[in-house]
Amino acid sequence: MDAVFKALADESRRSLLDRLREEGGQTLSQLCSRLVMTRQAVSKHLAILEDANLVATVRRGREKLHYLNPVPIHELAERWIGKFERSRLQALSDLKRNLEARDE
Repeated sequence: MDAVFKALADESRRSLLDRLREEGGQTLSQLCSRLVMTRQAVSKHLAILEDANLVATVRRGREKLHYLNPVPIHELAERWIGKFERSRLQALSDLKRNLEARDE
């Protein structure tokens, strides 16, 4: 999980993930085309994203296609955000039940 936090901490890597969310299956060249980074910098960022399991790759001939893997982000949301969401939803449910009980 630390690798995911480290990968998401960088704005450039988040930008790459956004690009892959919009259109999966991009090559390194396609990802570099609209960025103001060198090819080597994009490669390094992609390696960090791959190590964190945020990017999956598939070889098609000589091309290496990159895809967003949303599972680690979902796991973060479940672990960190989901806990807070459950208690908030329970509080709203309790409030509704108490207000309805007053009306009866």
